[in-house]
Amino acid sequence: MILRHVTIGCAEPYELARFWSQVTGWPVSGEDSPGDAEVLVEAPAPVPGLLFIRVPEGKTVKNRVHFDWMPEDRTRDEEVARVVTLGATLHEDHRTPDGLGWVTLLDPEGNEFCIERSVGERQTI
Repeated sequence: MILRHVTIGCAEPYELARFWSQVTGWPVSGEDSPGDAEVLVEAPAPVPGLLFIRVPEGKTVKNRVHFDWMPEDRTRDEEVARVVTLGATLHEDHRTPDGLGWVTLLDPEGNEFCIERSVGERQTI
């Protein structure tokens, strides 16, 4: 089997897809528009896309699955700052004085995700 999409239930699929498109740099599908019940963020192959689907209930508990992101062209701290300016909220800070650790953030609908150290940072510590 091939993992085709990671699907996220949400209140506003197009708005949340636009947020994740800005975070990842991946495009929102040209077939999707504001108001659609399903909106796809197209990832580069072979990475699965992110599919946002409108659901009636709001998020009430911690995610059972979440994304762990590793920046390529920025440090962890630069990426955290960038993503916060896009609309994420700092949830838990697990950075340590020795430079290790990660940061847990919330997307605009409260879904948790983490940003870890970049490849370059992993090579220096």
